[in-house]
Amino acid sequence: MNITKDISPLTEFKRDSARLIAQIKETGRPQILTVNGKPSVVVMDAAAWQEMQDQLDYAETVAGIRKGLTQARDGEGSDAGTFFDGLAQSK
Repeated sequence: MNITKDISPLTEFKRDSARLIAQIKETGRPQILTVNGKPSVVVMDAAAWQEMQDQLDYAETVAGIRKGLTQARDGEGSDAGTFFDGLAQSK
């Protein structure tokens, strides 16, 4: 992110949205829009947003796996057979 180029007032975005959208697509960097000098919203390319969501999903999956492995290593939880038996009985 280039703080001198990637932050704009919302009024500028309204006046010159075509240029700013072209800049976002060209650079792949998000644009932070301000209202009364304070950050308010972020506008970004859809592909960049999807990539960010994919990375977040991956990080959450890895964190869940690590948590499960730590719990298993610490003797927490139950074995799969016991779990599925209990699941079948709850129906």
